[in-house]
This record gives sequence, structure tokens and C-alpha cells, in this order.
Amino acid sequence: MRGSKAVLELLERHGVEVMFGLPGGTTIPLYDDLLDSKIRHVLVRHEQCAAHMADGYARATGRPGVCTSTSGPGVTNLMTGVATAFVDSSPMLVITGQVATHLIGNDAFQEADSFSLMMPITKHNFRVLDPKDIPEAIKRGFKIATTGRYGPVHVDLPVDVMRAEVPDELLEKEFHVAKPMEDLSDLPEALKMLREAERPLLLVGGGVIWANASREVLQLAESLMAPIVTTIMGKGAVPESHPLCLGVIGMHGREVARRAFLDCDVLLAIGTRFSDRSAGNQSILSDKVKIIHIDIDAGEVGKGMHTRVRLIGDARKILKAIIAGLSASKGETPWSLRMKALREECECCIDLGGNPIKPQKVIYELNKIMPDNAIVTTEVGQNQMWAAHFLKVRHPRQFITSGGFGTMGFGFPAALGVKVAFPNRPVIDIAGDGSLQMVFQEFATAVCENLPVMVCLMNNGWLGMVKQWQKLFWGKRYSGTELKNNPDFVKLAQAFGADGVVVEKPSELREALERGLRSDVPFIVDIHVDPEEDVLPMIPPGGGKDLVRGRCKWRS
Repeated sequence: MRGSKAVLELLERHGVEVMFGLPGGTTIPLYDDLLDSKIRHVLVRHEQCAAHMADGYARATGRPGVCTSTSGPGVTNLMTGVATAFVDSSPMLVITGQVATHLIGNDAFQEADSFSLMMPITKHNFRVLDPKDIPEAIKRGFKIATTGRYGPVHVDLPVDVMRAEVPDELLEKEFHVAKPMEDLSDLPEALKMLREAERPLLLVGGGVIWANASREVLQLAESLMAPIVTTIMGKGAVPESHPLCLGVIGMHGREVARRAFLDCDVLLAIGTRFSDRSAGNQSILSDKVKIIHIDIDAGEVGKGMHTRVRLIGDARKILKAIIAGLSASKGETPWSLRMKALREECECCIDLGGNPIKPQKVIYELNKIMPDNAIVTTEVGQNQMWAAHFLKVRHPRQFITSGGFGTMGFGFPAALGVKVAFPNRPVIDIAGDGSLQMVFQEFATAVCENLPVMVCLMNNGWLGMVKQWQKLFWGKRYSGTELKNNPDFVKLAQAFGADGVVVEKPSELREALERGLRSDVPFIVDIHVDPEEDVLPMIPPGGGKDLVRGRCKWRS
């Protein structure tokens, strides 16, 4: 079997239904065999977006996304999307073409050292120099991507290797991947701390979603009557309507979540790496606070100064062991009652009127009309933080965003990957005008592939988050942040065969959003929002207890 055909055969055996990519000279064998494959190919207009689409597909389904590019600039274009997936622990198989083996190292046309370039941003790399090694690269690649902490795996395939023959019997060979480290030796101490805790708090990260441990988190929280705060990657791990859920913590998080973090005595952190933008500044915690840290990655467990117990392994398995070990439920406590009261106080009104339209009003209307089965992606910037703070998410994998890497341009291509996975579910990208313009060409992909996603564009004419920092911390010295001469986004979408509407009044919002949800073509709702409205409250850079509050009613 030709090497390229063997690649596709193995992908099919692993349940791959779609591959996102853009061909080049070194991947022509692969694309030639695609004509006879069951795998759907989605042709992107930029390789970075191929990675974002595969990433969105993976986050929505829990299965590895697959993307491909040619050698050289195809690989370097792909890298930003791969790094985004790596930082957020999203499983992908990244297949790149390479110049023929005898040309490697000779500065051949479109040659790059893809292996070295991808090394820091993937879980594992394969450079396949012998066609007999193709089965191992693909089979082990899938296992590595989904064993332990999830992440992308890269397979670099020289064009002559893809054209060479692979013995059929090698396709049946199995390959071993080591099991991840597991250490539950401190479980008795964790149980003791949780039993004795007067003010327990659960900090839930994205690892809970990847481990499918949402049910166990809720069961444990209800048993302990412990409130739950989430990182931005953990948003949606538990329904945000649940009375114990206090919402997102972090630089632009909810005040009630921050107060719970400051006042708890035992913090059970699950599947989170204590990012500097979420709960990384542990120096503000009381010296009496004790942290129990659960993570599948031994390198992440216990990095904080307050960590007393480290439990390494699958979050779902460990949570089940904790629930079984506690056995009895606490019932309501002064701590749980206080947090519930603070939660109600933190429900501020975001149904704001007046012109220009306030971004909070946009999220208010989305909360009203968003179907229960909708999936939301976001771009990066103020639009992302408005959504993280105010959007009511009801279930895991309903909210998909770029967390650790903060990649502008992520949301729209990720939404297309989600729509490929779930064509019958509404998919909404909450966007900013700066971020969206990095990937607007993918409207061509959306139209050609019949992917009617809705883009909810918060258009303020600025790189809003950078402007906000310049406004608050740099004396209003605005440099390089005003987006002058923005295009007519609706006309631009229509030029691709999509559609849209401009919204300039709050009274027009709901009808426009409902029209976008009903559209059978990709649709942009271009909402002109107030450029002076900042995402607040905000913990200043460097952390601390002092907040920039703005409209937030909390003053103490």
C-alpha cells in the first residue's frame, strides 16, 4: 500500500471522519489518495485556521482533531494553532508534508526543520524517514495525544516516504504507549482535610472537562456543600445556574468567586495549572489555607506554595475515590449559606440601555435567546472576557475559547470545526473586530463547506483590551490600537456568499441575533458597541487585592 494511502487507512481505523488542511507540493500524494477515502476534507484558506478548526472539533467532541499542511511555510503557518491546542491540552494529530529525504538539510524549496519547530509545542514528534514507520507514527500518535494530559502530536512525512510502499501486515501491528503516572498515596490526608474543612472550595479547571468528571464534581460539591469556582477553561464544567457555582475566577472574573478564593480554608483544585490569569497569585491567600491539587500531569501538581496534598491521575477516578471515602454529606453550613447570599448579590443587571450599545447588553440578549444545545466559541480580547464573565453556560463543551495562549483569530475557525462536528446544533462565535479580521477569509470556507455559524461581532473600532490597559495603566497614551477604516463587515461577508446585518440600537439586537440563528448561510451580526466601556472588574497586572471596579457595586 502506498504510504499516503496507509496514512488515510489508519486514520479511518481510528474513527477520523474529517481532516482540515491546505495542500502543497509535498502533500499531493496524500490528497490524491483522499479522492478514494471516506474522510471528508475541509479546504481552509490559511493553515493556521486548519489547526484552529481541528482544535475546535476536538474540544467540542473530546476526540482528536486532524489537520494537515505542506512543508515550509505551510508548517510555520500551522504552528500558532498547534501551540494554542498544546497550551490548552487539546488533542490533535498534525500531519505535515516534508521535502524528499535526500533533500533534507540542503535548503530545498519550501524546506523547514518542522521536527525542531514543532518540538516545544507538541506532546510528541515523529519524523518518518522510512515508510515502514508510518503505522507506528499514526497509531502511537493517536494514543499519545489522548493518554495522560491531552495534546497535539506531530507527524512529519517526506514526500518520497508517502509515495513508497508500506507492507500491509505492518498496518495490523500494535504499538505500546506507557501509562501515565498515578499517585494516590495522599488520599487519606485529602479526606481528612476535607472532613475537617469549615470553608471548603472547589477550583475547577479544563482538566475536569477533558476527564468527563463534571458529574463527580457536582456530587462532591453537594456532599461537602462546597461552592465551585472555575477557570476560564473550566467554564461550563458545571451548570452556571447551579446554586453552588460562583462562576469564573481570575483577572476579569466574578467578585463572588474571588472572595470565596480569599476566604476558603481548604481549596480542592481539580485539573487546573494555576495560571497567572486565573488563580496563580497564591501570595494573597492566608497562610492557613491548604490546597489539595488533583491533576493528571505530575509536572503541574503542587506548584503552589500552599499545596499540602498532591493527587496525580485521572480526575474522574480520583473524585470517585474521594466521594466514596467521605461517604456522609455535610448539609448546609454557615459557609455555604454565606456564599449563596453573596452569589445572589453578584447577579448584577446587564440589561443596559442607551447608545452606543453596551457589550453587556449583547451578552444579556444572547443569554435570553441562546438554545440549550448551542455551542459558543470566542475570539480573544474584551469580547472574550465579556462572554466569560456574563454568559450563562449550561453544560461542558458549550463554551470554547483560547485560554493559555490567548490567540486572536481562534474563535471563528474553531466555530467552523465545531459546526463540522455538530452540523445540526447552533454555533455562535462571539468576536471582536480586531480578532475577526485576522481570519475573515475563512468565510469562504464556511460558505463552500455549508457551515452556517453565526458571528456575534462586538465592533468598537479598537484593539479593545490593549486600549483598556493603555487607558487604565499607561495614562491614556493610545498607540497602535485604533482600527481605522474598518471594512463594512456585512458587505464583506456577502461578497463571500454569506449574509449579515448591522446593529446600532439596543432595540435591534434581539431580532438580529434571532435572524442570525435562523440563517442557513454563515451570518454576521455587526454590533456597534461603546468603545469606552471597559471589561471590569479587573485585577491589575501583577495581581494583589486592589481591583479596578467600574460598574461593579462591590466596594469593600
